[in-house]
Amino acid sequence: VQLQASGGGLVQPGGSLTLSCAVSGFTLDLGYYYISWFRQAPGKGREWVSCISVNDGTDYYTDSVKGRFTISRDNAKNTVFLQMDSLKPDDTALYYCAANSLGYPSMATADHDSWGRGTQVTVSS
Repeated sequence: VQLQASGGGLVQPGGSLTLSCAVSGFTLDLGYYYISWFRQAPGKGREWVSCISVNDGTDYYTDSVKGRFTISRDNAKNTVFLQMDSLKPDDTALYYCAANSLGYPSMATADHDSWGRGTQVTVSS
């Protein structure tokens, strides 16, 4: 199972970015996977941001991004997206996508068995 995150960049506060997570090695149609987005800012631990059930699209968010970020999936393209709006400097981090095959949502890094390489998001004026 391989995941590849892309779409990061430099954006001004209040701006938007959409991250993509391309999944290979299994199809999202398997249904029991959850795909999560994590982020890690310099000098800080890895923080869970959001996850989605690839089966029914149920989504979950950490409180700091609720109402600003939207996770979605396109099973036909085997891709999960993270639409990030109203970005703040505190959102600056390396963003990772990861797969959880447990069949239930989890915020724990240890519950995710496959990780992609990160994509950098920098929010600055």
